[in-house]
Amino acid sequence: MEDGKPVWAPHPTDGFQLGTIVDIGADSLTIEPLKQRGKTFLAPINQVFSAEDDVNKHVEDNCSLMYLNEATLLNNVRVRYSKDKIYTFVANILIAVNPYYDIPKLYTPETIKQYQGRSLGTLPPHVYAIADKAYRDMRVLKMSQSIIVSGESGAGKTENTKFVLRYLTTSYGTGQDIDERIVEANPLLEAFGNAKTVRNNNSSRFGKFVEIHFNEKNAVVGGFVSHYLLEKSRICTQSSEERNYHIFYRLCAGASEDIRQKFHLSSPDTFRYLNRGCTRFFASKDTDKQILQNRKSPEHMKSGPLKDPLLDDQGDFNRMSVAMKKIGLNDTEKLDLFRVVAGVLHLGNVDFEEAGSTSGGCTIKNQSSQTLEHCAELLGLDEEDLRVSLTTRVMLTTAGGAKGTVIKVPLKVEQANNARDALAKAVYSRLFDHVVTRVNQCFPFDSSANFIGVLDIAGFEYFEHNSFEQFCINYCNEKLQQFFNERILKEEQELYQREGLGVNEVHYVDNQDCIDLVEAKLVGILDILDEENRLPQPSDQHFTETVHNKHKGHFRLTVPRKSKLAVHRNVRDDEGFIVRHFAGAVCYETTKFVEKNNDALHMSLECLVSESKDRFIRELFDNSNNSKDVKQKAGKLSFISVGNKFKTQLNILLEKLRSTGSSFIRCIKPNLKMVSHQFEGAQILSQLQCSGMVSVLDLMQGGFPSRAPFHELYNMYQKYMPPKLTRLDPRLFCKALFKALGLNENDYKFGLTRVFFRPGKFAEFDQIMKSDPDHLAELVKKVNKWLIHSRWKKVQWCSLSVIKLKYKMLYRATACIKMQKTVRMWLCRKKHKPRIDGLVKVRNLKKRMDRFNEVVTGLKEGKQEMSKQVQELDASIDALMFKIKGTIMSRIDIDHEYQGLVTRSEQLLTSMQNKKKEEEERERLKRIQEEMEREKSRRAEEEQRRKQEEEDRRLKVEMEQKRKQDEEERKKREEEEKRIQMEMEQQLEAEREEEAGRQAVLEQERRDRELAMRIAQSEAELIPEEVQNDAGLRSNGTSGLPSSPERAAADGTPEFKNLTMEEMAKEMTELLSRGPVVQATKAAAGTKKYELSKWKYAELRDAINTSCDIELLAACREEFHRRLKVYHAWKSRNKKRNTETEQRAPKSVTDYAQQNPAPPIPARQHEVAMNRQQRYFRIPFIRPGDQYKDPQNKKKGWWYAHFDGPWIARQMELHPDKHPILLVAGKDDMEMCELSLEETGLTRKRGAEILPRQFEEIWERCGGVQYLRSAIESRQARPTYATAMLQSMLK
Repeated sequence: MEDGKPVWAPHPTDGFQLGTIVDIGADSLTIEPLKQRGKTFLAPINQVFSAEDDVNKHVEDNCSLMYLNEATLLNNVRVRYSKDKIYTFVANILIAVNPYYDIPKLYTPETIKQYQGRSLGTLPPHVYAIADKAYRDMRVLKMSQSIIVSGESGAGKTENTKFVLRYLTTSYGTGQDIDERIVEANPLLEAFGNAKTVRNNNSSRFGKFVEIHFNEKNAVVGGFVSHYLLEKSRICTQSSEERNYHIFYRLCAGASEDIRQKFHLSSPDTFRYLNRGCTRFFASKDTDKQILQNRKSPEHMKSGPLKDPLLDDQGDFNRMSVAMKKIGLNDTEKLDLFRVVAGVLHLGNVDFEEAGSTSGGCTIKNQSSQTLEHCAELLGLDEEDLRVSLTTRVMLTTAGGAKGTVIKVPLKVEQANNARDALAKAVYSRLFDHVVTRVNQCFPFDSSANFIGVLDIAGFEYFEHNSFEQFCINYCNEKLQQFFNERILKEEQELYQREGLGVNEVHYVDNQDCIDLVEAKLVGILDILDEENRLPQPSDQHFTETVHNKHKGHFRLTVPRKSKLAVHRNVRDDEGFIVRHFAGAVCYETTKFVEKNNDALHMSLECLVSESKDRFIRELFDNSNNSKDVKQKAGKLSFISVGNKFKTQLNILLEKLRSTGSSFIRCIKPNLKMVSHQFEGAQILSQLQCSGMVSVLDLMQGGFPSRAPFHELYNMYQKYMPPKLTRLDPRLFCKALFKALGLNENDYKFGLTRVFFRPGKFAEFDQIMKSDPDHLAELVKKVNKWLIHSRWKKVQWCSLSVIKLKYKMLYRATACIKMQKTVRMWLCRKKHKPRIDGLVKVRNLKKRMDRFNEVVTGLKEGKQEMSKQVQELDASIDALMFKIKGTIMSRIDIDHEYQGLVTRSEQLLTSMQNKKKEEEERERLKRIQEEMEREKSRRAEEEQRRKQEEEDRRLKVEMEQKRKQDEEERKKREEEEKRIQMEMEQQLEAEREEEAGRQAVLEQERRDRELAMRIAQSEAELIPEEVQNDAGLRSNGTSGLPSSPERAAADGTPEFKNLTMEEMAKEMTELLSRGPVVQATKAAAGTKKYELSKWKYAELRDAINTSCDIELLAACREEFHRRLKVYHAWKSRNKKRNTETEQRAPKSVTDYAQQNPAPPIPARQHEVAMNRQQRYFRIPFIRPGDQYKDPQNKKKGWWYAHFDGPWIARQMELHPDKHPILLVAGKDDMEMCELSLEETGLTRKRGAEILPRQFEEIWERCGGVQYLRSAIESRQARPTYATAMLQSMLK
């Protein structure tokens, strides 16, 4: 881009155009064309190529260009074509462009002589150079050669083939008649096998492989022609711009008048097989005048003759007649050929019409009677037999009635037309076979050393409508392209690898998948077509559907609607298919595929022509039938596969090509109009790419197209060298020559068996070697000098080699010792390695015994038996290890015993695992049983819990009812007491008024006397019993001093012996009715049965813990709790400032006790209090210290209490994030609630009382049982209901 050098960029019509790069994109380049300055276009990077400095320069070999790419190749071909240089080399491959006119002095005898014996590249490119190269390769290598002429229809394949044959017969013929016959055979074959198509005026509609055979002296001795795939459909139908085979028109235009009358010939438009195509003759101005007017068609009269420099129907008829004579055909044979051709023309004019009878058949029209007569006459047939055979077919019975009975089945018009055309095709194709056979007979040979074969077959074809013929031709070209790839590209690279040249590999598109699509067994298109032909009612639609179904998703095959051409998109899926060939995609219309694939006649027609009265006709069909294995079924068209026959012939041809050396001529068609000096670049570029030329350029860019074996060069140039040099080895001889000449080492490479040259360099070498004698003398001196230098270097090398040999011997001695050591080691290893390996395996088996022991340990049953087996196995392993160590055992013996142990171990492990599984199964069943039992017990517990909950709900309801009842009784009692109090106050008021006058002293004395009497009365009743009980309780006291209760009883007992019991009761009754003071005094006197104020705290506690006197126990408890209240009241009054008040019960309980002081227990309730009723309570409780820390009461605790009678026995405090506080009476009296049950007011709190079970669950969960038990064991717990229950439970 910086230098502004021109490049080749793609162009839609010219192929490539010159331009300069103006910008570089990601994957494209912006190009400015040189011819259109200011305009730019984008081009892919991989399609832009460097251009030569001088684009108008041309070279004979494209490999000589500085840049080897498809653009420079196309430009070189274009420049040479513009200068009438139609031949160009690409290495050893010849490119031939059809000029469409005669170039002067290009094919003269003088030119032929110039190329004789000249190496490739020494003269300008020419078809003669390829022919001479093939001859020289055959002569030197003693190997047959093939020249493959390929290209599109109209590219000039046939003409170049003729030039090759002419060159070989002229240059290396014997000068006899045989040489001329080989050349003259071509016009005859062209007359019967070539035709005008839309792309080529002289298109070969068959393929041929012409072999020229040589003897031991490399002289021409004979020839042989093989032909392939004649286009038989052209005999009956052609498109409007195409013609039938040339012979029909040449016969009409050039036949003499007597032949014309004898064969009833007229103008082409009068024959059905000619008038549907072009009916004009090829003629020049002179020859057109010589053709009689009655032989010209109206189309010819109107438009004039067809023009072609190489074709002239009248002149070609005469030349054909001369060629027939030269190859040995007499006049009778010529007339036989013409007669059959005329018979085919008349056969096509036979018309049919529906028959009037009920048979449903057809008859020949009356207008065709004359034509039928002419046809029967020319073909030697009976007119009536021909009529019957064309309108009916024969069917032989095989069952029912007499076997072999002949039945004639009438044919419909369409069937009769098909039968007529089939007969015409059969007659003409057998006539063509006869012509080829007759040609081969005209140049026979007894023996042949080698041959040069020239292959001329129809090139790759694609028309608007493509049928079975195009399919077979393109299949053939696929095979030939593959052969080209193998021979030129693949084999070239393999040769480079074998010779060790190190050339880079070139990648090319392999078309094997396309070939397999056509010819693969069972699934190939040809085999599918054959299967369709074998069906009772074959159809083209069913065949097409089968092809699509068998190859669904195949890359090379698709449906017509995916075509890029609109005309193909209108074809239905069951009417055709598209195949992607190496040269492009082609749409094939499968109409008549089945018909064209069958090369057999109806039995009636086959028999008719085989029994012809004409000997020539009979021989045509006898020879054909003898060469084929015809197995016809009665009444049915036999099947002879055209496609399969062509595939077989093609494979034979390719085997022959692979067995020979090969040269290639790639013919190029410069334009579609078939005119001279018109170069259509895009179309030519496509042909070059399809022919593989671009791949060849890639290979040759780094390759060596010219090569010669050492012995060939030696034989070629030894005559120029003195005897001293000719005694050298061929390889050394060549090396000396190259060194002496001073050739650039980049221009050649020495392989193992031959020397390789860069393009064009072999010609230079050859020119130097064949120069003047003085130059050769100088060359000999250089060779001698190089030999002396090389020999002196050899002497130096030998000296160094001897020194190296000395050190090598020392090295080898050391190596021998090392080898001995290694061998000894190997022998020792071979001897002991099996034992070591066996020992390692047995030790690994020994390690597995731990697993066995684990499994045995896990067993519950049969443990001893399994343990014994494990020990036996362990002992066997130890024995085998001892045996391996102590004796020489082979690997087989060790493996045998090892396998036995492994088998035993696996069996033992399996048995243990089975037992383990059985135990696990039993355990599982046992667990299931236990689970069922647990489920049963759980359900029972749930049922019990449900009943318990119902019982708890019932008890709670009863407790609530009892509480309400107590509350009502208390209210009634309070009202009654208030009422009595009112009455007593009123009575006292009245008495005070009455006794106001009495003296205060007398009244006081009287009151004291009454009080004394009441106390004396109470003490007289209770003291004797108290003394007895106290004596029992205090029996462990001292005998000298009375105990505290005794002193209290003695101190508080007055002398009331002067009053009787009745008097005392009467006085008591009087006192009860005197007023509130008396009532209060009486209540106080009732509670002061025992004087306990002087008792010590410890004595009270001991009495509570040990006394069995219920009244004393109650009095002690009351005094004990009274002292606790006094102590806690004093303690709260004398506490430190800013200290929290100790709280032994919730604040709601203490507040209630302060606000509602409990009255003394009445005498009637005293007995109830003594019943020791057990009651349990739970209320919320927040410590004073936590009130401020938790104002929202999220850490609310619970206070549990168990009252044994009126006093508390157990107490619990439960607070979040704290350990529970457990207290029991006796041990923790100072921290427990000192209030009586009545004072706490808990019985009046709704929901405060709980069930005993609820209290006991919490008590046990918090560790209360252990705490109470430790208190009992340390004799700190006071006897309560709870202690008694725990002691009985422990016992």
